[in-house]
Amino acid sequence: MQRNEISFKGQKIFIGIDVHAKSWKVAIAPEVGAVKCHSQKPSAKELFDFLKKNYPDGEYEAVYESGFSGFSTYYALREVGIDCIVIHAADVPTTQYEEVMKTDRVDAAKLARSLKAGQLRGNYVPEKQCIDDRSVVRIRRTIQKQLSGYKSRVKHLLHCHGVEMPERFSRIQTHWSRAFITWLKNDVELMSDTRMSLDLLIRQVEVIRGTLLEATRQLRKMSQTERYRRRHDLLRTIPGIGPIVSMCILTEVCDVKRFHNENEFASYLGLIPTSHSSGEKTVHGEKTFRGNKQLGPMVVEAAWVAIGWDAGLGAQYLQYKKRMEPQEAIVRIARKLSNIIFSVLKNEREYVPYQTGN
Repeated sequence: MQRNEISFKGQKIFIGIDVHAKSWKVAIAPEVGAVKCHSQKPSAKELFDFLKKNYPDGEYEAVYESGFSGFSTYYALREVGIDCIVIHAADVPTTQYEEVMKTDRVDAAKLARSLKAGQLRGNYVPEKQCIDDRSVVRIRRTIQKQLSGYKSRVKHLLHCHGVEMPERFSRIQTHWSRAFITWLKNDVELMSDTRMSLDLLIRQVEVIRGTLLEATRQLRKMSQTERYRRRHDLLRTIPGIGPIVSMCILTEVCDVKRFHNENEFASYLGLIPTSHSSGEKTVHGEKTFRGNKQLGPMVVEAAWVAIGWDAGLGAQYLQYKKRMEPQEAIVRIARKLSNIIFSVLKNEREYVPYQTGN
């Protein structure tokens, strides 16, 4: 008797992938049937060929946790015809067994079952161009931190060798000026006969400064492209939002329309408090840890500048400071600043700071 070929036409095939650099652990859960797992090379094409052979004509839906691979796996799966979402690991429902018996197989099966049950909501996936633009902004920030580290090493070395700075460099603003670097190169003497350690550090500072300058130029050039110019100029009307912060907001957020309201946007920035409610008692704690690690601190720093240029925000800061610490008060202002940023981007209107006498 001739055997009819099996077909999964009209059925959804749910796929959970535990992504690693050298292998994928894949769990497959059809609408009807048991979950099956296998290991394979980290290849979207290989997975698609496996599905076509074992689950032909099905509608393939995959999920994996965001991590080191970023969104490259997402785009690779989409290109071969597998629909995909990316989720945060903390958003996956987990049983006690899955916590204490954590393996790649268990994680992949958990993802597949949760996707099948409709319990997962995918994260926002930026466009490919936005991903590269975002990387430029983040790399610049990394370079900036490295530069600060090497500058501190130079000063520490001077302190260890008992080198005192001349009076003309007593103000912090004069440090790392052209005159300051000339003094470091030509006039500083260490306790030893040689100064090889200082020369190496100075050279590294100059190299990193050059790289930072180039990254800043690229960022400013990017801000004037058709993709960003209009929104960049709008954000610059907000006190405390300079060109760097503006581009960080635009490249991290990408599309402000993905947020339904101000609370969702503030949550993304990590500027909402944790909340615990039981019965008639509700307690609010510190800021949630789930915010964007790039933007949240930047908006808080911008708030310190904003209270000096916007009389309305400044007055609110003083009111907050009467009943809480300055650091807590500025976070409240940063929360209001996030509302302003959201409104400016969503409505595409300039912000007019409140000034006394208006």
